[in-house]
Amino acid sequence: RLSFKLTRLNVFVLTMLSAIFLIAGTTLFIAFTPLREYIPGYSSTALKKQAVKLSYQTDSLQKVIEVNERYFASIKKVLQGEINPTDFNRDSIIETAQADVSQRDLQPSKADSLLRDKVDKEDKFNLFESATSASKFILFPPVNGTISEPYNADKKHYAIDIVVAKDTPIKSTADGTVIFAEWTAETGYVIIIEHSYGLISVYKHNASLTKSQGDLVKAGEVIATAGNTGELTTGPHLHFELWSDGYPINPTNFIDFK
Repeated sequence: RLSFKLTRLNVFVLTMLSAIFLIAGTTLFIAFTPLREYIPGYSSTALKKQAVKLSYQTDSLQKVIEVNERYFASIKKVLQGEINPTDFNRDSIIETAQADVSQRDLQPSKADSLLRDKVDKEDKFNLFESATSASKFILFPPVNGTISEPYNADKKHYAIDIVVAKDTPIKSTADGTVIFAEWTAETGYVIIIEHSYGLISVYKHNASLTKSQGDLVKAGEVIATAGNTGELTTGPHLHFELWSDGYPINPTNFIDFK
């Protein structure tokens, strides 16, 4: 028969062993279970991952905000005419990059010759050309009428004023996207359209707008009706601006309003 003699030493040893096992078991239980997150000063792994994720999202949002701030600052300059004018080629609103090729070796390499031969063979089976040129970009008159005040960069009048009857349909000068369509105290109902090749058209003093921000419009599509809204107006007319790559240009150089 098993017998156990109870002595002070045995009691001490059993107590110590029990304490050691209890401490070890508790430590392991806490270390490998979610209970460790409730210990003061111990950060949660999930919270760490979430914090890193939020940090990346915050950084991305900050970059988006900076881009939007620069974008809206450009729109503000367009509305207030705070940009200095520049000269553009009448034949095209798209600047042609010119390079000095006098110092360059224009002889094709062997690889270039092989590639050209391959492309020439493939082109034999192409029935249509898909490439379009910026020089074929055509602008249509938003309205037809008499120009009461022409473009004058010296007076910071970066637009032309066209006298028209009230409620005359205002049309988009080209395909594009509406980036601004709101009421302003000085110029009434304003609509701004972003087109291809860095071109922006601005239409002010409208009686009403038929398009909203974000809408896609086609060339010649009605976007507003002419009016006499805003503080800076003396009668029904269209205040029309044309901007290329952030610089105002004279619309009459590219559009016939008669």
